[in-house]
Amino acid sequence: PSPWPGLEAVVSTQSTGKLKQREGKTVVVVGTITDDKRIFDVPKLKVCALRLTEGARSRIIKAGGSVITFEQLAVEAPLGQNTIIMQGRRTRREANRHFGAPGLPNSHAKPFVRLRSRNHEMARGRRKSRAYKA
Repeated sequence: PSPWPGLEAVVSTQSTGKLKQREGKTVVVVGTITDDKRIFDVPKLKVCALRLTEGARSRIIKAGGSVITFEQLAVEAPLGQNTIIMQGRRTRREANRHFGAPGLPNSHAKPFVRLRSRNHEMARGRRKSRAYKA
């Protein structure tokens, strides 16, 4: 999974509850906007991003929206007026999977091992026959 917000996140900024407040605003993503087939109807959006996939770009333009670059955004809104800045989840990094103590009960931390077999991470503390079982 990509750490960047997909089309579903960008469309959710225009959710029905806040549509009036966010009308005419530019959605800014410092990253890539990817297409999402789960979103059936894309509203009219004005989007600024570093990159867009072809599918996401075509769906936004087909809905009557527009896609601009950061250079164009700097000319249009030099102080960032009427923009909504988006960011992806910070915990999507692979390194976050290793946080915690692997091997302890109810801990889902991913161990740093070459292989997943009986000989790796299955010795002391994992079996009664090897000193103790945690």
